[in-house]
Amino acid sequence: MNTFEHLMRDLSRHAIGFEGFVDHLNGIANTQNQKNNYPPYNIRKLSEHEYTIELAVAGFEEADIDIELTGERLTVSGQKPENFNEDVIYQGLAMRNFSRTFVIAEHIEVKGAALANGILCIALEKILPEKDQPRKIQFQNWKKLFKK
Repeated sequence: MNTFEHLMRDLSRHAIGFEGFVDHLNGIANTQNQKNNYPPYNIRKLSEHEYTIELAVAGFEEADIDIELTGERLTVSGQKPENFNEDVIYQGLAMRNFSRTFVIAEHIEVKGAALANGILCIALEKILPEKDQPRKIQFQNWKKLFKK
C-alpha cells in the first residue's frame, strides 16, 4: 500500500460524506500510475471555463479512435489500423494501440472532439449550476429581514 492509499484510508475513517471526493482523488492517483506516456498529450486552459485535451495520434483516423465518458472518467483509446505495416520500409511513428484515461471534475462537460493534422482535440467546458454561480445579495429593510 503506497502513501496515498494510506492517507485515503485514514481520511475516509474521519471524513463522513466525502466518499465521492476520496473516489475522485483515487481516480486521479490511478491515472497517474499509467505506465506509458503514449500518446503524448497537452491540456490547455483556453478561458476561465474552456479547456482542451490535445493528443498526438499521428496515423490514426476517426474510425480508429474511441472516446467514452463514464461518470468522471474520460477514456480515449485507439486501435491501430490492421494494414498499417503494409509497405512500411522504416517505421518512425509509434503506431500502437493505446488507452488513456482522464478524470473530469463534476461540472466539466465534454463538448466534442475533432481530429486534424494528427492531433485529437477534445473540447471541455466548465458549466456551473445556477446555485453555484455568484449572485448579488440585495439590501432589505432590517425589520422585514428578521420578521417572523
